[in-house]
Amino acid sequence: MTSGYPRMVALGYGKLVRADRIFAVVPLEPGERGDGRRTYVHVEGVAEPLVASRSERAILTDVDAALTDAAGIPRAGRRGVREGEVPP
Repeated sequence: MTSGYPRMVALGYGKLVRADRIFAVVPLEPGERGDGRRTYVHVEGVAEPLVASRSERAILTDVDAALTDAAGIPRAGRRGVREGEVPP
């Protein structure tokens, strides 16, 4: 049973934001990285982007799962689809 409300997404450094408030993730260039800094996360209602220690791909995966869960949509299986194969 879903709550209908999106879950919180961990950004690292003890920061959590609601999945439905994230509107952009921007990976840091290699020269900007350091001390675990990986991604800028733009959040609705926050003027400056938050610095996350997680990759943009990991954050977007969690956002997708949280929003899918909140919408009550069953998640697809973990099995990948091979070339020429029809998904279930």
